[in-house]
Amino acid sequence: MLDPLWPQPCQHGSTSCPTPSKVQFCILYSGIALAAVGVAGTRFTIAAIGANQFDNSKDQRVFFNWFTISLYTSMVLGATVIVYIEENVSWVFGYWLCVAVNVIGLVVFLSGKRYYRHIKPQGSPFLSLAHVVVATIVKRKVPLSSRAEDYYHKEDGPKEKPVSLPSKSFRFLNHAAAMEAEEDSKVNSWRLCSVQQVEDFKNLLRIFPLLSSGVLMCTTLPVISTLTILQTLTVNRHLGPDMKVPAGSMIVFILTSTAINLTLIDWFLFPLWKKITLRSPMPLHRIGLGHLFNMTGMAVASLVESRRLKLAQTHSVLDHPGSVVPMFVLWLVPQLVLVGLGEAFHYPGQVTLYYQEFPQPLRSTTAAMISVVVGFAYYLSTTVIDLVRRVTTWLPDDINNGRLGNVYSMFAMMQMLNFFYFLFCAKCYKYHSVERGNKNSDDESSKS
Repeated sequence: MLDPLWPQPCQHGSTSCPTPSKVQFCILYSGIALAAVGVAGTRFTIAAIGANQFDNSKDQRVFFNWFTISLYTSMVLGATVIVYIEENVSWVFGYWLCVAVNVIGLVVFLSGKRYYRHIKPQGSPFLSLAHVVVATIVKRKVPLSSRAEDYYHKEDGPKEKPVSLPSKSFRFLNHAAAMEAEEDSKVNSWRLCSVQQVEDFKNLLRIFPLLSSGVLMCTTLPVISTLTILQTLTVNRHLGPDMKVPAGSMIVFILTSTAINLTLIDWFLFPLWKKITLRSPMPLHRIGLGHLFNMTGMAVASLVESRRLKLAQTHSVLDHPGSVVPMFVLWLVPQLVLVGLGEAFHYPGQVTLYYQEFPQPLRSTTAAMISVVVGFAYYLSTTVIDLVRRVTTWLPDDINNGRLGNVYSMFAMMQMLNFFYFLFCAKCYKYHSVERGNKNSDDESSKS
């Protein structure tokens, strides 16, 4: 809106444009950084606050479903309505519209403040985990006992179930809770931890393999949304004489598929599942289905690309620069819909799993673990694509000269191997909170 913040316009016919000043760059990147901080402070924190308002797993699962629906619906509106306004009406008006929407959201949020269930902070949970690591190392030579009295319990605080003896898994960590004679009167938190602290740390170790399997699974979204744009640029995008599908808007099909399928899953699939099995679906079931649909989406993308490349070779597109492959753009939609369906299953499934299975002190931060997983996935996908470009000829500048289908097939194989790894981790994993909460919810439903 302010002219001094704009770079100097390019001269007509000039091959170079004036470089923006350092102040202009600083203002631009400050706005982007503030937006990133705002997203980090609200998007996933809202998920944790919302889940804190409910006591049982069923209600929390339903909340996470609708949280994800609202999240993806807003992304669709941003990628369509806001982008259209900025490109066809005014960039200034588009940005001010975003400001107005954020102000309205803030007012709505603050108006409900007095009704929220507030969870008081109880210190840094990460410091508590560090205590367990240090105490285990310091007391590694202390002999372990089979009596509950020989372990520290006094600072356990509120917990879901009483813990008397430390579990036998990851037994070396039990040294952190083993008491010595001189520790009865005065406790050093860096030398002695409670049994509950040790068990919380063990729960994290158990869930990390499942967390790691989510990184490779989440590479599907950045890979297919980026490479589909390359395909879209080469095919017939006309939906009529005056309408042409923007290549960058193809991701809307993923977002729309996720939002619609989440609604269908919550209203139809899960009630049918419970009617057939007499139990609510578990988060690992949802994540497993997400793996399958992501893998299938990659396989379908490989098949569609094989057809596109064959048509390009048959009609000698390479001999006529600027011509398009005689293939309708909607052929690319099924692969995007399948990936969106996979998102509808695994995204809320992961949020639910991490929120309900992480230790109580960490629950307010676990919803943000999805953003960490997705962030690693984006970096990993970029690294793999860059490696493919360096060591193969599959991704040249003109994909009609390459083998994009091989890239899709490679990722499909990676997803399949990752799916087997997930199945192994899921088989070894034992629920601590979700299964008990689901059982209680199912019992209440059967009584009613």
